[in-house]
Amino acid sequence: MKTNRIIKKSLMNNSRINNIVNFFSALLFISLAAFPVHANESSQHHSGKHSSKKLTNFGPGDHYQHNMAINLSEYKKVKNISKLASDLPKPLNRKQSEIVEIKLEAFEVISKIAPNILYHYWTFNKTVPGPFLRVRENDTVVLSLHNDKSSSHSHGIDLHAVTGPGGGMAVTKTEPGDTKTLTFNATAPGLFIYHCAAGNPATHIANGMYGLILVEPKQGLPKVDHEYYIMQGELYTHGRLGKKGYQKFSSQKMLDEHPEYIVFNGRTGALVKDGQLNAKVGDKIRMFIGNAGVTKVSSFHIIGEIFDRVYPEAGLSSPIKNIQTTLIPAGGATVVEFKVDYPGDYVLVDHALARADRGAWGILHVTGEKNDSLYFGDSDFSDDDNAHHKEH
Repeated sequence: MKTNRIIKKSLMNNSRINNIVNFFSALLFISLAAFPVHANESSQHHSGKHSSKKLTNFGPGDHYQHNMAINLSEYKKVKNISKLASDLPKPLNRKQSEIVEIKLEAFEVISKIAPNILYHYWTFNKTVPGPFLRVRENDTVVLSLHNDKSSSHSHGIDLHAVTGPGGGMAVTKTEPGDTKTLTFNATAPGLFIYHCAAGNPATHIANGMYGLILVEPKQGLPKVDHEYYIMQGELYTHGRLGKKGYQKFSSQKMLDEHPEYIVFNGRTGALVKDGQLNAKVGDKIRMFIGNAGVTKVSSFHIIGEIFDRVYPEAGLSSPIKNIQTTLIPAGGATVVEFKVDYPGDYVLVDHALARADRGAWGILHVTGEKNDSLYFGDSDFSDDDNAHHKEH
């Protein structure tokens, strides 16, 4: 009888345990059902000929490993991926709002990060950054995005100047060979980033799909002699810094926030030699500067210059004066204005200066008369030394 009581008691305890286990199992099932299953969503978010069930839209990061093998012969070769800093529309100088039509093309190409280093760039209109877009406050913008049929993935566009789901991405996700159109009202003046946000947005941005859109205030901006367009970006290659040959994108380095290259306008050396910025003594200069990221904050600085006015984070209403270095968050922008007072070469940098060795530097070349009352001393460099420095 004692043995029977023990067995009966044990069975009752097991029954209670089973009830508890069943309760928590049901609770876990309900909890999981409330969250999206990213592995199954990936084909919806990241389609195209290289879509993969392993790809996810947003995190967790250890589930996202983008490792794409491509045939280089399938993609157009572009000699110079860099957008020329002086290639931007002139000020609008109009008093009324208009309907503005913009056409962009998502195009994947092969180009050089540096001499003898090839990369599979994803672009808007075959340059990095994409075109500088310029509209006026309260303009109605009709933006068409075509995704070239050779693209390996779907692409779309998120404009930070847009108020609406995804900044426009909700209606512009475009499969290879297709075209989508977004209409929006440019309600807020300012300088804004635009970028691809299809699939895993960080990957599309890191591969080169970004640019700037300026919404000019109704009263316009002060007149200057030169405007320049500069964007900082990061490149994550499988090969170490300087490794020659074709370099694949490394998703792991992106997740680790370890770019091999940090560059201005798409590649190393984009803003030197033929790509350098030019001015004369007495010229007023405005620079529109964006930071595509995807992981680093930029500390923009020009060695030997002080910014007369900075529009922090590209808000155009209240500039601050006499600034040495200005911060640009990832996915943000700024506008700087200054007059050049003395001839010479001025170096543009991210003042996290180790990044100059990863590619983030350029030259503003100023010609004209010297002013000894402003700056005077014996130079350590002869003209020959300076020419040698520019050559290299």
